[in-house]
Amino acid sequence: MIKLQGIAAAPGIVVGKAYRIGKEEFDIPKKEISQQDIPYEIQLFEEALIKTRKEIIELQKRIAADMGQEQAQIFDAHLLVLEDRMLIEEVISRLKKERFNVAFIFFEVMKKYVEVFSRIEDEYIKERISDINDVSKRVMRNLLGKKGKWLEGLTEKVIVVAHDLSPSDTAAMHKQNVSAFVTDIGGKTSHTAIMAKSLEIPAVVGTETATSKIKNGDMLIVDGSTGIVILEPDQETLAEYQEEYRKLQGIGEKFLAVKDFDAVTQDGKCVEIHANIELPEEIPAVKAHGAKGIGLYRTEFFYMNRKDLPSEEEHYQAYKYVAEEMKPYPVTIRTIDLGGDKFLSQFAIPREMQPFLGWRAIRFCLARTDIFKVQLRAILRASVHGSLRLMYPMISGIEELRQANRILQEAKDELKREGTPFSDNIEVGVMIEVPSAAITADLLSREADFFSIGTNDLIQYSLAVDRTNEKVAYLYEPSHPAVLRMIQGVISAAHERGIKVGMCGEMAGDPAFVPLLLGLGLDEFSMPSLGIPEVKYIIRSLNLDEAKEFAGRVLSLSTGREVEEFGQKKLREITG
Repeated sequence: MIKLQGIAAAPGIVVGKAYRIGKEEFDIPKKEISQQDIPYEIQLFEEALIKTRKEIIELQKRIAADMGQEQAQIFDAHLLVLEDRMLIEEVISRLKKERFNVAFIFFEVMKKYVEVFSRIEDEYIKERISDINDVSKRVMRNLLGKKGKWLEGLTEKVIVVAHDLSPSDTAAMHKQNVSAFVTDIGGKTSHTAIMAKSLEIPAVVGTETATSKIKNGDMLIVDGSTGIVILEPDQETLAEYQEEYRKLQGIGEKFLAVKDFDAVTQDGKCVEIHANIELPEEIPAVKAHGAKGIGLYRTEFFYMNRKDLPSEEEHYQAYKYVAEEMKPYPVTIRTIDLGGDKFLSQFAIPREMQPFLGWRAIRFCLARTDIFKVQLRAILRASVHGSLRLMYPMISGIEELRQANRILQEAKDELKREGTPFSDNIEVGVMIEVPSAAITADLLSREADFFSIGTNDLIQYSLAVDRTNEKVAYLYEPSHPAVLRMIQGVISAAHERGIKVGMCGEMAGDPAFVPLLLGLGLDEFSMPSLGIPEVKYIIRSLNLDEAKEFAGRVLSLSTGREVEEFGQKKLREITG
């Protein structure tokens, strides 16, 4: 028995046979070409780029429909590589100068890019090498007329073992006979890890030696929660993990049994459980998992992978559909949240040294009122078809809220003059994700109809931690006492004004935080659909007084680690 320690990338326990795949190698001949052949080689290159782009967009559509737009956006990075003018021009320039076949030239250029990225002392940048390699392989296959078929022909469930897996590889596992995967390299923030979580495929990455020690057919235990991989386990170890797996399955069935019930505590306190979505196509999954509304409808997908701007009618039809499908439950539409890590070429958003502190979200909207108003008009028009709410992202103070509301009023006035119907009493909320907004929540609550706490950014901004930087990732603590006190202050300020507070960041869907957030008085939990049954189960297992007492004890703790351990202990008591 051999135990390998890697990085826990996606939770779950799987016992099964290994299916080891080697690195994809290309036999690329180096051929001299004549001057007359250059146009033909350039054409081959352009056709390969076009074909690759079509493949990635098609993959995006499939992933968006099955898993959500957030996962599909992973492939935006791939499209950016394909559209990199410096890369394209370097290939063509070297082709003309050196006069070798374009497949060889392209291979050499991409190899140089990978070497440059590998030397950069930044884990996040290094993990993007996987994206570059993925695109490179796709283009190379199209240049050489080959296809990637490593998953075809699988007739039984296997655990995939590889040196590395690209996001495309991981996406291809969807609905295939893959029960888990293990890699030599990779990290928690890699796109491969993100995809694995969304697909609910247990995964361990960064083992360093998996492919050198594991052979096809070897019996493996993969524990995606601890990052442990056990090769050829003895009977005692196998029995232990099989028992743990059975427990997890039983717990999962308990959660699903309550998915269609309201989230009501044992003493009658009802909280709202909503879903986060990015595409209208996600609505069936939202309903299937028991959501009673949409707490966060991200709208950036309208602007992805296109050269033109979406029309008001496009916005309207999408919002109308979601409003009608979710009726009578509320749908909260977040206005455009571009910038930060979401760059779109048609807006010429500058590449900033600190993009998360720069021209993004509401700041972008207030500067580009023409684009902002198109969306606001569409939301207003769709409001007559259901219970729509709109929400502004990254509000830092009362003046931004007032500016946004003035533009909203302009949109209302325009629609009135046109005779276009809309709901004049649509609720307008503020995302609390900037510390200044949290600290002045009492002021914002005077002019907002509701709050939604975006914990992902709030934690990042409060603790001065870039959550994508592996070197400081250990400092990104949702359980940090400062974060918890800030959340407590926001909820208290809102309730004093009689307005509700939701949460749409990852904390809302983290089972270990549910008793705490319930005890602090959170009115609405919004999360990916898959997490809804478990959160409902936890809430229905508690009474409010118990949750309040628990929250009080948590707030007295001194460190994030203490909070985390206390929360996990409580979770074990509830779920068994």
